[in-house]
Amino acid sequence: MPVAVCSLKYESAHSGAQKITYDSDGYHLVRFPYATAEESYDPWKMHDPAAGGGTSKFPDARSGLIWPSHDGWGTLSALLFWAPDSRATEYRARFVRDPLTARYDSTATTDISATGGGQYRSYTWQMFVHPGTPVGFKISARTGDTKLAVPITLAEFKLAIQTDVIRP
Repeated sequence: MPVAVCSLKYESAHSGAQKITYDSDGYHLVRFPYATAEESYDPWKMHDPAAGGGTSKFPDARSGLIWPSHDGWGTLSALLFWAPDSRATEYRARFVRDPLTARYDSTATTDISATGGGQYRSYTWQMFVHPGTPVGFKISARTGDTKLAVPITLAEFKLAIQTDVIRP
């Protein structure tokens, strides 16, 4: 079964701290460097700074996008390490189609209570993906309705596209 893969990695120890800023939806779009220095893998150029006809530099918002190279069944996965922060009582994450446009379409939102120490989470979701419709991974740390800029120390975001979906 043919599979096209994009695997992105961000580590604050290598790329510096990522400034956590919240969009109007109350979530931060996680950004990823364009270099392979973070152990990223992108032979299909789904995380190319010129993808979608634009230009981008890490850490601007477009550096948080994966542009699917093929139509197919996409398996999205993400890993996130939050720094310890006693103020946050809940952590949220979601996968989003077209997160930088009015066509914003979120799916698989997860809401988890804080545990002692750092917050280490992994997420998966499956859905159809299409070239021209980027996907992103958005996060939020909160106490009630108050959004907190809790630092992230590690993030990974991956898309595996099965390109030979059988149709009846």
